[in-house]
Formats: sequence, structure tokens, C-alpha cells
Amino acid sequence: MTDRLLATYRVAAPHESARARAEALAAEQSVEMPVSAIRDERVLAEIVARVEAIRPVEGGFEADIALASTTTGMEASQLLNMLFGNCSLQPEVTLERVAFPPGYAKAFPGPRFGIAGLRELVGAPSRALTCSALKPQGSTIHHLAGLARTFALAGIDIVKDDHGLANQAYSPFAERVVAVQKAIDAANDETGGRTVYAPTFSGRPRQLREQLKAAEYAGVKAALVAPMLIGPPSFVEFREEAGMPILAHPALGGASRIAPPVLLGTLFRLFGADATIFPNHGGRFSYSRETCLALCDAARGPLDGLAPILPVPAGGMTVDRVDGMLAGYGTDTMLLIGGGLLSAGDALLERSRDFVARVHAFGNHP
Repeated sequence: MTDRLLATYRVAAPHESARARAEALAAEQSVEMPVSAIRDERVLAEIVARVEAIRPVEGGFEADIALASTTTGMEASQLLNMLFGNCSLQPEVTLERVAFPPGYAKAFPGPRFGIAGLRELVGAPSRALTCSALKPQGSTIHHLAGLARTFALAGIDIVKDDHGLANQAYSPFAERVVAVQKAIDAANDETGGRTVYAPTFSGRPRQLREQLKAAEYAGVKAALVAPMLIGPPSFVEFREEAGMPILAHPALGGASRIAPPVLLGTLFRLFGADATIFPNHGGRFSYSRETCLALCDAARGPLDGLAPILPVPAGGMTVDRVDGMLAGYGTDTMLLIGGGLLSAGDALLERSRDFVARVHAFGNHP
């Protein structure tokens, strides 16, 4: 097992057919042909995936399948292909968990900054971090810069673009990052704060590089990227070229039946994210509390020496949930509230300050 990944699949099929289905799944995800037709003993011994265990679960069964790590080519797209390429086309199959052999994760960049680096960047050695978003899409650059200034005056740690902001005609990337960064810099100068701006990077690899140059020129110190939109290989390349922390956005992450702790927690971390945004339970999305906690464990738990990354619960959160979220997730967390602040209208600065104060006060109650 030292040279194999152990992937756990959940299959919605009768348990009576579990052995045959698991063996077929192992063949599909490794050699994609009948194993009986293979004559090469090396391929049979070293390449064909093996069914390690089968367990009945409600609605079907789980199968642990050992995949040869060499088949992944030690790169992001082929890793995803071997874990879930063909079987993603089978609607009854879900990738539930993955365990890597010792040393495997070191073939990938992993987070450059992680929790410790993000804490150092914003000057928060122990408390939870705060984050908000510039919305709505379609706004003028002037409006977005004004929002960013307000958030920075309130002391929010990271102000990110809404992930729908890209390089549209009404808000060109190069112009937006200059204006927003200037607004945040001015607010930081006024308050002595250390608010950081994370614009959305999107597009083809060449466009990503051009955006990175423009952002660095403007003094931007963080990035928001959706790995599943630009593609995991491009995300890995961006991580290798960017000298700034990366917040991974989960957009399109639900299009595949990969369990959120695996995709948003483990794989995004492996590919180089420093923080991972996810839909918090009780918000606009249907993630359960158990799923959210498992995702946090995947983001912060041991992973072959890779730095832990910040979980970022989001999606319809409000200020009155701050204490409950931090009690559940702990202070190695960044809370993201967007619309819950923007809905305050003219009282945006006051509500944003309330958000910051509640996060800073958590754990310090008498």
C-alpha cells in the first residue's frame, strides 16, 4: 500500500452486486478495460487498481480502492482523472474520501502561506479573521472602491471581490484593482489597519499572468481564485507564480460528486490554496454541520507536512451568528459575511464594525 492512494467511493446500488461493481470500478479507474484481457504481468501487479474493502451503507455500499500513485503522473489533472475521471459519468458513484501514501503530497506545491502566513499578513496572531465581499456584480468601480474603503475603515481583515467580478467591460480588472487597492491603502493609513484586498483572478493562463502583473503593480497582497473554473492545473501554476496568499472559491465545486471535505479541504489544499471558502450550514446552501466540520478537519489536519489552511465559512451568514460559528469552528477560521453586511445600507460602516468587534471579542468574555 505504500505506493498507492486509497480512494473510497460510495455507490448507490444493491449490496448483492457490490463485489462485481467494486471490481468494475477499480478497472474503470485504472486500466479502463477487462482485466482478464491483460497479459502484461507488470501491469496486473503494479497498475490495476485493487478493491481493499467493501462496506454496506444506507442506500448502497462503500468501496475502498487502492490506485497506483504512479498512474496520477503527480499532477493535478491526472490525479483528478484517476480518482474520479470516468466514474464521474456514473451518476450513482460519489468520491467520499482519499488517503495518500507517505511522501505523495510533496509532489504538489501545497499552500505557500497557510494559516500562519495569513495571520502574519493581517497582524492577527491568535483571533479568528474577518472577511467581506465587494458586491453586486455590475457595480461601477467607484462604487466598489467606496465599499472597500468602508470595510477597511471598519477593520475587516480581507476584502475580496465577489467571485462574479472578473474582467467585464463595466469593471475591467486592471482599473478595478488599482482603484480598490488605493481606497484600502488610504483607509489603512487613516486607521493604522492592515486590511488586505483579494481580487478575483480568472481566464486563460496568459490572462492570469497578465492580471497577476497588474495586481502586483497595484500593490495587491492576496488573490481570490476558483480552482474548478480556471482548472486545477492552471490553479497549481498560478500558485507557483503568485507570491501572495490564495483564497480558493468553491464555484463549480458542486458540479462533480466529490465530497466537499475531499475537494474543498484536501485537494484544494494540496494544489496550493491558503484558505478555502465553503458554504456554511444554515445559510443559502444545504451543507450539513457534519460536512462543514469534516471539511475544516481536512483543511487544518495533518497532510504529509503541508501547512494547514484557513476554513472560510460563507454563504448567507449574518453578524448574529458569529459566536456560534466560532464556537463550532474555533479561531483558526476566517468568517466571511457579504450580503449580511451590505444589507445594512447607510449603516454599513456600523454593522461592519459590529462584525469586527464580535470576532475580536470572542473568547474574551468575562
